Amino acid sequence: MVKSIKDLDITGKKVLIRVDFNVPLKDGVINDDTRIREAAKTVSYALEKGAKVALVSHLGRPKGEKNMAYTLKPVADYINEKSIFPVVFVSDSVGDEVGKALDVLKPGTALLLENVRFYKGEEKNDPEFAKELAAPFDVFINDAFGTCHRKHASVYGVPGLLKEKAAGFLVEKEARYFDKIVKNPERPFAAVLGGAKVSDKLGVIKSLLDMADVILIGGAMAYTFLKYKGFSTGTSIVEEDQLSIVADILKTAEKKGVKLMLPVDHVISDKFGGEPRACPEVSIPDGFMGLDIGPETVKEYSKALEGCKTVLWNGPMGVFEQPAYSGGTFAIAKKLASLGVTVIVGGGDSVSAVKKAGAADKISHISTGGGASLEYVEFGTLPGIDILRA
Repeated sequence: MVKSIKDLDITGKKVLIRVDFNVPLKDGVINDDTRIREAAKTVSYALEKGAKVALVSHLGRPKGEKNMAYTLKPVADYINEKSIFPVVFVSDSVGDEVGKALDVLKPGTALLLENVRFYKGEEKNDPEFAKELAAPFDVFINDAFGTCHRKHASVYGVPGLLKEKAAGFLVEKEARYFDKIVKNPERPFAAVLGGAKVSDKLGVIKSLLDMADVILIGGAMAYTFLKYKGFSTGTSIVEEDQLSIVADILKTAEKKGVKLMLPVDHVISDKFGGEPRACPEVSIPDGFMGLDIGPETVKEYSKALEGCKTVLWNGPMGVFEQPAYSGGTFAIAKKLASLGVTVIVGGGDSVSAVKKAGAADKISHISTGGGASLEYVEFGTLPGIDILRA
């Protein structure tokens, strides 16, 4: 297990906490503060323990340039306005200004440093930049799970330089759940995979063939599997260049005794977002595209999930953003919520679907990292977590 912030004595120490304040911002207004509120638990704990706390984060993709469209100042203002915790904004993330701000920092108040991606050295994990970033601090805490798959200076370089390092509460929780999946899942273990492309999930599918007992495929990626198996897919999205890969996946699943399930019916239309029509067969007629799994598939998938002790879900079953094609995704979300077992949901679309279906409060763990959660399953760990164990 990764070391927790609770395992360290941080009283009176200068603590750098990597947070993920890459929040949706439009015209200076924050539309969703979930990431801020999640990080607040770790920040408040550190402040209560009497640590001198500075927070470092990225926002958007300024590409190593000081682009004020991506300044974190509105985030600092929002945190203060909503009284989440007291914070002082620093218009730099390295250098004298940071050191001076730490020296005069009032107890119980945190610093929020300027966007760390204003520096080219951040994404390159430049050793000199990492040294500058680490210089004023005694302790490093990572509470930004969504960045743990990146070998960036604020995620990987700094903890390599500071002896005292640990996970914040959010990263600790994420690591606990994903370690359980990759090392010792309670069985039977089912994986529900959706989304547009097989190619996007290739690595995770291959890893799950060594872990899961059942894999349920939905979303547009299912049509590539069905096309390989000889079924008509109409005008549905199919990755022709992935057909040989699909063949390998199906052979491996059979060889390893993994039950890999595909849709048996669909909700279709003659155009994207057009009038929905039921397709009770596996084959989709010419001139039509699949946009959701059908009711029989929902029944079969729901039955397959019953009795499972661990479930991982990544990717919607259809174009759930449109009400006419949300039925399959929402039905699976509600089924997972009803199981009463360990259910882990990762990926932005799946998280959104669980919330829209009103099922979020019954899910064991909703991951805050889309790419990070997939890579954890694919590789068994992440660079940003490994470095905390070093």
